[in-house]
Amino acid sequence: MEYIQMTADSRQGLGKRASKDLRNDGRIPCVLYGGQDVVHFSTTLNEVKHLIYTPEFRLAKLTIDGTTHTAIVKTYQLHPLTNDLVHIDFLSLTEGQKVKVEVPVRFKGTSPGVKVGGKLIQQLRRVTIKTNPENLVTELYLDISSMQLGNSLRVRDLQIPDNIEVLNGPSIPVAMIEIPRALRSAAAAEAKDTKKKK
Repeated sequence: MEYIQMTADSRQGLGKRASKDLRNDGRIPCVLYGGQDVVHFSTTLNEVKHLIYTPEFRLAKLTIDGTTHTAIVKTYQLHPLTNDLVHIDFLSLTEGQKVKVEVPVRFKGTSPGVKVGGKLIQQLRRVTIKTNPENLVTELYLDISSMQLGNSLRVRDLQIPDNIEVLNGPSIPVAMIEIPRALRSAAAAEAKDTKKKK
């Protein structure tokens, strides 16, 4: 599991005016839920960019006024015009308390369909899982080594470790091997020739 170390400062002033002042100072208002207390704090873009602007799933080791929390980014808000980060909600992880997170899907193996000219299309890039913090994984794998031209694999075909529940529907497509137009045309022409010979 990959952790991003972060330091942050608690904030006393709440409300729109206080948040605006923080943003004017180059800081991002944040809230940490899930523990015994809700913690209001602020951080900088430099501290959080490797958590937000990444396709990877990472945990935060969040130190606020000397106290460290293990947390995930639950939601964040971007400014509608500038796309700047304006607010982040973190969720503190507690051992034994289940949490829902989104993790990326990765492929394992080599598809025979790709070897003969097919194109691997990823239809689902992330899946939602539910598990205890101690069983969290950074990704789930899909074995594509049996995929021929025209084949597809679904959520139910993912390699899912014990103690992890996938919340996406089992029949949702994850990947397919597309048959390129050139191969389809060649197959059609071959079928036509075979028919003529008969």
